Amino acid sequence: MSDLYLTPLTGTILVVLVAFCGHRFRKAWKEQDEGWQTRAWLFGVPAMMGLLALGFVPLKF
Repeated sequence: MSDLYLTPLTGTILVVLVAFCGHRFRKAWKEQDEGWQTRAWLFGVPAMMGLLALGFVPLKF
């Protein structure tokens, strides 16, 4: 597991992906129209996984 790390490029891509998924999660939660719970799960889980990766996987320069 010592070879597991994020490069600056992958970290940046992950931040953008988390921001997009988090925004879509919040939009689905606020609107609460038909099928909002499914969309919230579809965008919330990747946002959570990305945040966990950003928090616990080291960044290597």
